[in-house]
Amino acid sequence: MYKNRSISLLLPTYNEKDSIGKVINDFENLQIIDEILVINNNAIEGTSEVVAKTTAKEIYEPVQGYGAAIRRGLKEATCDLIVICEPDDTFLAKDIFKLLSYVDDADIVYSSRTVNNFIWEGANMGKFTKWGCWGLAKMIEVLFNTNSLSDVGSTYRLITRNALEKIESSFRVNTNFFGSEMMILSYSARISSVQIPVNYKKRVGKSSATGNFWCTLNLGIKIIVLIIALRLGLGSLLIPLIDR
Repeated sequence: MYKNRSISLLLPTYNEKDSIGKVINDFENLQIIDEILVINNNAIEGTSEVVAKTTAKEIYEPVQGYGAAIRRGLKEATCDLIVICEPDDTFLAKDIFKLLSYVDDADIVYSSRTVNNFIWEGANMGKFTKWGCWGLAKMIEVLFNTNSLSDVGSTYRLITRNALEKIESSFRVNTNFFGSEMMILSYSARISSVQIPVNYKKRVGKSSATGNFWCTLNLGIKIIVLIIALRLGLGSLLIPLIDR
C-alpha cells in the first residue's frame, strides 16, 4: 500500500529466467506491493519454476509480444495503482518510490533512461539508442503538445486505475512498441502525466527487441510510423500493418 492505495506490479517475461527471481525478491523486500503478476509470454523453460518460489502470481498469455503481455496484465491487475517494469534487472526496484512520489500530481508517471548520471556502466544505452529514444520522445512532445519528454522507450512506469480506464479500450499494439502507443494515447486523452529519470543498468541476458543495431532501427522506424499514424488519426489503418 502507498497512502492507502494498493499497488499491482506487472512483470512480462519471455527470456528473463536468470533475473526474474531476483527482481521479484527486490520488489517483495520493499514491502509495499500488494500483488505481483508475472505474465508468462511463452517464456523459456524453467521460468515458471523460478516464479513458483516467490509470492508472484503467474499468468499465461499465448499471444506473442510485449504489448500482448502488458495488455493481459492490465486486465488482470486488481489494485488502485499499477506499476509496469521489466524483469531483466535493468531497473532498480527502489526507484518505484520516485514514481510514487508524483502520483498525487499525475495519473501516469513515465520514466526516462537517457539522463547520463543515471546510466550505469554496461547498460544498453549507446549513442544511437540514447539519441534515438530522445529524438522520438521530442517528436511526441512537439506533435502532441506534452510536458517535457526525453525517452520514448522506457518501460518502467506507473498508471492509476482511473487513467487506465480512459485509454485501455484504445490499445491496439501487441508488440514491442506498445509502450509508445500507451504514451501517445495518454497525452491524446489529456491525462495528467510526467516523466522522470530513473537508474538504468546492464541487462541480464540478451534483449529480443533491441539486441542489435538492426532490431533497434526497425523498432525506431515502427515508432515513427505509429506517432504519425496516431497524430493523423490513422492508427486503426496503419497499426495492423506494422504490429508484427
